[in-house]
Amino acid sequence: MARCGTFVVIFLLAMCFSSTLAARNLLQMPPMPTIPTLPKVTLPPLPSLPNPTLPSLPKTSALPPLPAVPAATLPSLPPLPKIPAATLPPMPASLPNMPAIPNIPTTVPFFSPPPSAN
Repeated sequence: MARCGTFVVIFLLAMCFSSTLAARNLLQMPPMPTIPTLPKVTLPPLPSLPNPTLPSLPKTSALPPLPAVPAATLPSLPPLPKIPAATLPPMPASLPNMPAIPNIPTTVPFFSPPPSAN
């Protein structure tokens, strides 16, 4: 797997080197000649289409009236059952004490230098 990674890195470096050389060669080229402008082509005007005659819309009085929708009657909801009230246990008078965290030595005595004698 390491050889594959090395190959990928070498390949990317080679691609970067070749692209920088190509960019440098393009920057050092003399300016390209300008392209001559071509004359504008005149197009013939679009033909005008005749407007079609639209049929007249039907009269609204010719339509029959909509039938009346009867009002829907919903049945009444049944009464909900009574839920007994839940009682919570009483809170203790005092909270228990948290255990103390033991002291952890921050240095190993064997590797630390001896205390200086003043």
